[in-house]
Amino acid sequence: MVSITEKEFKQFAEFIKSSYGINLKEEKKSLVIGRLHNVLAQQDFKSFSDYYDYIVSDKTGNAVTVLIDKITTNHTFFMREADHFHYFKNIVLPYLVDKVRDKDLRIWSAGCSSGEEPYTLSMIMDEYFGSEKQLWDSKVLATDISSKVLSIAQKGVYSNDEIASLPAQWRLSYFKKYDYENSILVDRVRDEVIYRKFNLMEAVFPFKRKFHVIFCRNVMIYFDGKTRDELVNRFYQHLEQGGYLFIGHSESLNRETTRFKYIMPAVYRKE
Repeated sequence: MVSITEKEFKQFAEFIKSSYGINLKEEKKSLVIGRLHNVLAQQDFKSFSDYYDYIVSDKTGNAVTVLIDKITTNHTFFMREADHFHYFKNIVLPYLVDKVRDKDLRIWSAGCSSGEEPYTLSMIMDEYFGSEKQLWDSKVLATDISSKVLSIAQKGVYSNDEIASLPAQWRLSYFKKYDYENSILVDRVRDEVIYRKFNLMEAVFPFKRKFHVIFCRNVMIYFDGKTRDELVNRFYQHLEQGGYLFIGHSESLNRETTRFKYIMPAVYRKE
């Protein structure tokens, strides 16, 4: 296995942080070696310096795509931090139905991973609106920096074990058999989620209109304080007045400096 020097690790860490905001601390060195070992072996790189030079010189973007897919952690599951989804259904949706006159809901799942979060939001809205669903534009924008997880998400196929915790009615209404061990989401749920590859560190967000709700959960735990604060400020700028920001329960905003109003654990509002 190719080892990594302090200089090489620092070089990789600085590149990844400046490009993607991910803060690779010293204790992550063994993780980096383990996840990239096969990449170096398959392409016959003799050192991490050679691999780094290859990444920064590759004009296609394929090399950095593989790098990000390898080093990012994409652990998620349906109904993760379920109180957020209950709050979204019971409090946020009724508020938006009363507020949004053009029936155009704009909801963003930032760092969507393999799709469980945006699909859950889609199912909640389908159930909530019922027969009036066709009157609303309620598509969910779902973004991630990993091409690998976006490919998984777009298929909408999950093992029967993965969906076992969902309400029985949802499993009946929103899934159909894919094969013996897996199920696939029905088109009316899958088609309501728009997947895009997007880096949250982009200097300018390319969105023409502001969002009513942003979910960015368990993403900022990988950022340092400055990066997190800058991202939160951009979220604030891209939310409608009265809009909601959901973050992970292991995350928090500095209530003394943020412009967001604290609502409940990991839920904030622009007022």
